[in-house]
Amino acid sequence: MGARKRLRAEELKAEKKQKAGAVLRDCPSSPRKMRLVADMIRGVEVNKALGILKFSKKHASMDVEKLLKSAIANWEAKNQADKRDLEEGSVFVKEIFVDGGRMLKRISPAPQGRAYRIRKRSNHVNIVLGSKKEKVEETVTEKEA
Repeated sequence: MGARKRLRAEELKAEKKQKAGAVLRDCPSSPRKMRLVADMIRGVEVNKALGILKFSKKHASMDVEKLLKSAIANWEAKNQADKRDLEEGSVFVKEIFVDGGRMLKRISPAPQGRAYRIRKRSNHVNIVLGSKKEKVEETVTEKEA
């Protein structure tokens, strides 16, 4: 491996250690329905996002709520010194995105001996949490450069 590749790989590895998030794979609902729920909490403070998800009527909100709780636990494990940030409200949903998962293809009977295809979709959801302290540090370094 070349020197530049190795340095870049080490940088990416260090960034990944700093990120705290969670991933939900093969959730059995369509990505479109899940994106509606994901859009509700994108950029919102974590405690407020939990409240939004708890009282949402959408079925997908239960899965996202469970995933968000998992991401919070991961964030607490990585940032043990900064547990006060969670109560103060400085932790927020930095990124949340929904990708299409595998599709189960089934057949439904149709008139005159035909068959219609049913696509049972699934999705993958990724959540990354961030702290407002990190956001402030990034803007300070950008102004200096």
